[in-house]
Amino acid sequence: MGLFDFVKDVGKKVFGNEAEASDKIRQEIEQDNPGIKGLTVTYDKGVVSLAGEAASPEALEKAVLMAGNVKGVESINVDGLTAPPQTAEVEFYVIEKGDSLSAVAKHFYGDANAYPRIFEANREVIKDANLIYPGQKIRIPKATA
Repeated sequence: MGLFDFVKDVGKKVFGNEAEASDKIRQEIEQDNPGIKGLTVTYDKGVVSLAGEAASPEALEKAVLMAGNVKGVESINVDGLTAPPQTAEVEFYVIEKGDSLSAVAKHFYGDANAYPRIFEANREVIKDANLIYPGQKIRIPKATA
């Protein structure tokens, strides 16, 4: 899968210095346990490397988003993280100024009332549907026919 890019200067502040970054980011992911066994996290100058075994493609994506939406993280390397093959299509979206989940749902699904689907797909990184911020990256499950 490779490398995922994020906005380094936005996100949840979970660590104070580089020395504690790896442990704090690992704790942040494990707190909501998206389904990663044997998770290891390393942080080096804004680049986070994740390793372990994801129970599903969704678990891998959620771990990436949880780590990437941390202030001070600019990219995530998942070469050490294994997961079963992807079966459902997912798109990633970066929140822009003025966005709401209903506006994002309207854009992707044509229905603003479909925002709970986006909220549920991102529950680990969006704790409150009204508290999203510019630069935050989220998963958008593909619309079903």
